[in-house]
Amino acid sequence: MSQFIVVSYDIVDDQKRARVARVLKDYGARVQYSVFECKINEKQIIDLKNRLTKAINLKEDSIRIYSVCQECTKKITLIGESTTIQEDQPDYFVI
Repeated sequence: MSQFIVVSYDIVDDQKRARVARVLKDYGARVQYSVFECKINEKQIIDLKNRLTKAINLKEDSIRIYSVCQECTKKITLIGESTTIQEDQPDYFVI
């Protein structure tokens, strides 16, 4: 069963930040410069956490992963030009 998660990050080093973005693109969609939304299953969340942990310096960088319940996704408010993953969009898979 898929879950909706929001991932944000604060990484100073450009190369590490780009590496984190590449990892996240395998699982979801960028909605702001340092924010991704992902609709993935539990195994993919574990894989994502492992890959992100390897991509950053744990003493300098910060990544936050928020789990959003299905009811809460209906309450997301978008202001301005923005998009979010919709329920009718296909799941993302890591190949």
